[in-house]
Amino acid sequence: MRSLLRTPMMTPLVRDSALVWLASGVVGVSFGAISVAGGLPLWVPVAMSLIVYAGSAQFSAVGVLLAGGGPLAAAATGLLLNTRTAAFSLAVADVLGGRSRLTRLVGAHLVTDETVAFTLAQPGPERRRAAFWVNGLGLFAAWNTGVLAGALAGTALGDTAKYGLDAAFPAVLVALVLPTLRADTRIRRCALLGAALALAVTPAVPAGVPVLLALAGLVRYGRKEVAA
Repeated sequence: MRSLLRTPMMTPLVRDSALVWLASGVVGVSFGAISVAGGLPLWVPVAMSLIVYAGSAQFSAVGVLLAGGGPLAAAATGLLLNTRTAAFSLAVADVLGGRSRLTRLVGAHLVTDETVAFTLAQPGPERRRAAFWVNGLGLFAAWNTGVLAGALAGTALGDTAKYGLDAAFPAVLVALVLPTLRADTRIRRCALLGAALALAVTPAVPAGVPVLLALAGLVRYGRKEVAA
């Protein structure tokens, strides 16, 4: 892994990852502030970010806790939302394959929506491998730094919803996947179907669940084009 991080591609990957890191840190501040302002002790969002490390699952779990739910209900909610990472892990299996057990374990912990999208947007296996580690490690550091800063700020930030911080990640993800959507018709159709399903169920299900249901759009990927 060290050899990958020392390659000439390091500079452009860091430059391109910077926006993702920034968005992660900003949303992390929101998560930390919401958690502490809601009455949770500072160590809860900090420990959750280090151990669980999954934005939407963390927001949902904290929402359950602040609404009066128990730790088991919060953990179950987070686990349900994190099942989507199983599909993401398959998408980057070649990046982690053939490595030591410790490296694969660390890599599995770094699998997120943003890291996978950034990795798959790169051409060639070597660049994808470097992109995964550069983006993943930087994202982990930015998220946890942001959460700690937000938790320390506590109620000083006021209502974080008014800043529109929740729009940062979706905007970054759209920017990352656009090149792939333009280049591959089958992927574009899967994405459109998944987006339609997610929008349709959003008013009726808890936050994070629409993302899981959007994976159903992948059923179109295996279908071959039929000539008219």
